[in-house]
Amino acid sequence: MTFLAAALAQLPVALLGLNLEQFLLDTGPWVLVVSAIIVFIESGVLFPVLPGDSLVFALGMLHEQMGLSLWVAFPVLVIVAMAGAEVGYQIGARYGRNIFKDDAKILSTKNLHTTEKFFRERGGLALVLGRFVPIVRTFVSLAAGISSYDRKRFHLWNAVGAIAWISVIGVAGVLLGGIPFVHNNIEYIAVIIVLVSVVPVFIEYLRGRSKAKRESAEKAE
Repeated sequence: MTFLAAALAQLPVALLGLNLEQFLLDTGPWVLVVSAIIVFIESGVLFPVLPGDSLVFALGMLHEQMGLSLWVAFPVLVIVAMAGAEVGYQIGARYGRNIFKDDAKILSTKNLHTTEKFFRERGGLALVLGRFVPIVRTFVSLAAGISSYDRKRFHLWNAVGAIAWISVIGVAGVLLGGIPFVHNNIEYIAVIIVLVSVVPVFIEYLRGRSKAKRESAEKAE
């Protein structure tokens, strides 16, 4: 349910009446620069409430209308997505551990150790799946840095996650953008994208809980 709550944080994209199509068109020749800045910030620079998924989707949908080459746009977005996550990792590695205390209720040393174990067991998968979930996308690289997740592994899975995220969401915009219903309801399609993106992470969360229960039962025996 935590992941669902995180995803719902993106609902203002529709509820506040943000017209992504008009927003992108209004930026004119600066559309790629503006989009790159948003993707960079949302990918790890501690400002998670930005419409990253829906922005990339809309960019794929409107690229011809804006005269934007996808062979330029997608690589640029992948690079800035990777760079944003690298910044998040560095913030976590340099400052993150200092905010954990033995007697804290949430930011406790015990929770830090749990996070470290999580990245040891499924760090790569967490970094890839986390890309597709708003808010989680911003903080997963921070958590990797705090947990001292291996830097070489982080660089690898950060690249895989960024490529997968931009490719899947961007190509979906290209393929579905020609459908009138999708084109005319982009703000609400954005909400659907967010909710659907939660599914794989929620499944992984349930699998993790199930595994923990089995291990606990085996120890009890």
